This record gives sequence, structure tokens and C-alpha cells, in this order.
Amino acid sequence: MTNHVHLLATPLKAGAVSAMMQHLGRHYVRYFNRAYQRTGTLWEGRFKSCLVQSEQYLLTCQRYIELNPVRARMVGPPADYHWSSYHAHAQGIDTELWTPHELYLSLGKNGTERQQHYQALFVNPLPSEQLQRIQQSVNQGLALGNDRFRNEIEILTGVRQKMLKAGRKKKKEEG
Repeated sequence: MTNHVHLLATPLKAGAVSAMMQHLGRHYVRYFNRAYQRTGTLWEGRFKSCLVQSEQYLLTCQRYIELNPVRARMVGPPADYHWSSYHAHAQGIDTELWTPHELYLSLGKNGTERQQHYQALFVNPLPSEQLQRIQQSVNQGLALGNDRFRNEIEILTGVRQKMLKAGRKKKKEEG
């Protein structure tokens, strides 16, 4: 995208995503600044993230990410966007930056079958409710999943996983 990047990563251990982003921030920014004779930060702020319930939302998140340049009217079909994993998922183009997730692998017995099933996921756009839910989860740092998943994450982490209602709390009336 012109002003942000989406990554969908399955870490092998706790803290791996934060460590990856820290490494990227240190090394890529240094390379970029040197290559383009500039100084300073490259990103506006800290990265945003959320846990994703794989069984329910992994492929939905992949569609969200791979359709982002389409929604932004940067390209027609997702295959036209150069910086997309759509090429690996839907067209079988190999890349070192991509490791297929087990849910993607379960789409078919072989690469051709998986690619066909994956392409079929893009026939219809994502419903606006799903778009909104993904955006809210990322922006608020809340787990993306069903109620049971969010409750389990809340118990494990001690961090609230329910979206708050907009506005301030009403003051209790004195009586």
C-alpha cells in the first residue's frame, strides 16, 4: 500500500512478531535511509496487531489483505498488485517470503486444487461487517475470533477483549 503494510504471521514462539518488527524497524530503516540518502524514522508509530482465531478468520484476513489494493482502487483484480501474497496463494508463484499456512494447504490435495479453491474465495467481496470487525480488532488490539476465543484470550492474558461502546460513561444520578 502507499502508506502502510499488512502482514499476516503465525509466530513459532511468544514475542516473535514483536521481535520481527523490531528487527525490521532497525535494519530496514537503516538500509532505506542509506539507499535514499535520508534520515529519520520511516514509520509513523508502533505497529498494530491482533490475535486471529485461525479456524474462523485466517482466510478472511488473507482476503482482507489481498483485496486492500482493490478496495483502494490501486488495481483491478488482486493479481495485478505486485506486492501481494495473492500470487503465491492463487497462482502458485513461489516466494521465499511465504510459508503456506496449514489452513491454506487444507484447501486441496495439490497446488492446482488449492489455487482454484483460493481463487473462488475472491469471487465476492468481503461483507462490510467482516471488514469492520477486522479493522476494529486491529485498531483496538483485540483478538479476532468468536466469543469463546476472545474470552479464552482475556482469561489467559488478563487483557480486555471486548469492544467498548463509543462515548463516555454516564454519571450515576445522585438520589
